[in-house]
Amino acid sequence: MCGIVGGTNKAWDIESAVFSLRHRGPDSQKTVSNQDLVMGFARLAIIDLSHDADQPMSTDDKKIWIVFNGEVYAYKELRKDLISLGYRFRSQSDTEVILHAYEEWGDDFVQHIDGMFAIAIHDLRTRQLKIFRDRAGIKPLYYYHYNGQFAFASELKGIEALCRDVAFEYDYTGLYDYLTYYYIPDPKTLYKNVFKLPPAHQLTYDLVANKIIKLNRYWELRVDPVGKSWTVDEASEQLREFIKESVRDQLVADVPVGCFLSGGMDSSVIVAEASELKADLETFSIGFDNDEITETKYAREVAQKFSVNHHIRILSQSSADDLFKSIKQWYDEPFADISALPTFLVSKFAREKMKVVLTGDGGDEVFGGYSRFHRFNMINKIPHFPNETLRNMFTNLKLNVRPFSILHKFAYGMELLTADEISCYGVLMDAMTPFEKIQYAKDWGIPKDYDTYWYFRKYYRKDLPLLTRLQYLDFHTYLPSDILTKVDRVSMAVSLEARVPLLSRKIIEFVFSLPEDIRYCDNRLKGLIKKAYQEKLPHSIIERAKMGFGVPDRYLNRRSERIQKKILREVFKVT
Repeated sequence: MCGIVGGTNKAWDIESAVFSLRHRGPDSQKTVSNQDLVMGFARLAIIDLSHDADQPMSTDDKKIWIVFNGEVYAYKELRKDLISLGYRFRSQSDTEVILHAYEEWGDDFVQHIDGMFAIAIHDLRTRQLKIFRDRAGIKPLYYYHYNGQFAFASELKGIEALCRDVAFEYDYTGLYDYLTYYYIPDPKTLYKNVFKLPPAHQLTYDLVANKIIKLNRYWELRVDPVGKSWTVDEASEQLREFIKESVRDQLVADVPVGCFLSGGMDSSVIVAEASELKADLETFSIGFDNDEITETKYAREVAQKFSVNHHIRILSQSSADDLFKSIKQWYDEPFADISALPTFLVSKFAREKMKVVLTGDGGDEVFGGYSRFHRFNMINKIPHFPNETLRNMFTNLKLNVRPFSILHKFAYGMELLTADEISCYGVLMDAMTPFEKIQYAKDWGIPKDYDTYWYFRKYYRKDLPLLTRLQYLDFHTYLPSDILTKVDRVSMAVSLEARVPLLSRKIIEFVFSLPEDIRYCDNRLKGLIKKAYQEKLPHSIIERAKMGFGVPDRYLNRRSERIQKKILREVFKVT
């Protein structure tokens, strides 16, 4: 795992940009200046620890250069294929595999790899820069494009450090979206003219004409609502095989590898498989002082079941207060998923012993684990009367009565029943409503007809069965923009590589190809994966209700205050 950066203006400060990303790659830093482009790299050495694997890396003739953040799974098999085609390798790295794969297949190389990646390739033969982001959006990639200049980086701070002569301006529509989603959705960022490359996308920049000539999606998540004719037992067996294969592939490293273990279903599955493949597996979890949301007892049970070396650390209220203002340092733009705090702490804790961890992230989106799916299903069966005026009235009532009182529950229910289908899902996600954001809209010049839920609408497929529809929506929005963003930034803040076995391409495509009655067998959330592991995991883990990886409200003195507002005011000083 590493930090990458580059740009077309050779007067830009590439050394400072690489330095700004050194937390992502503390082992070595390097820059290269070629025709049309400067590139920089901060390395976290995981595979082939020698200098042969350093980046920027080039072909022997120096005509193609690459910087790459991430890991390619099963790269050794692809390496053998390329050797059979006549390619010679100087290193044992997966980076060189990508480089020669691009030589062989051009842009189509991305169809030959699976992994988590942000890749930038400078092809001096065509004088083009090409950037790619992985299918699920595990690794981040930002780019700046304005007035004939282009830059890219792993984090927004890399672009800020590189383009010091640029006077960045806030994109207030992005800030307004943050109030709804808890994050700024792609392709937007905090700034105008700076963008996130969406997951599964490729961008090609012509370095002669100084313009983007291609921006396209190279992979689509195909959903078959009918699916192949599998039995539940057959699908369960196939799923176990895919998960075991993915865990085996992602345990490959030349440094110590451990696992996060929350005690939830997904991380428990990863630990169950990893413990059979790796001796003396070490696992890590976080708890809270004397709080009912602590999951440590379940993590201990799983650790004992699989005889792993388990480590627990407690996040105290004082620690949470201290960490709160680090959100700006980690994310560079407003981000309001407060589970970032314990995720940072467990990452820092694991980094004392490990350089790589496997996580259970992605399981809820791929297997269908959110209780709001069932709530939405129930609400959807009740006649609705969408009316914005009434919804605003009930929202106002909800905000001004005691939380969880009878009147509060009534107002919340009526708020849902007066919302259209997509707005209803937004309310279930606890999104701030347009009514709550009126003053922000006035201050920031947001048009009255602005579509608050444009990001949800972009991926909302009415043609899919309801639960699949919500999974598809979450896979394209909440997963990359919240869950994966959260984990990447705080793990890389302490130079820890976090891998996600449940998001291998095979698993994603297999599960979404199954009909709902298989995916939700026994009419249960995560029915298929529970069925697959019912003989392997403790009964208490299979049957327990989902518990989010949150932080007690009292830790941040939140009371009923919106966390989005608190972060804007206290961390980013935006009012």
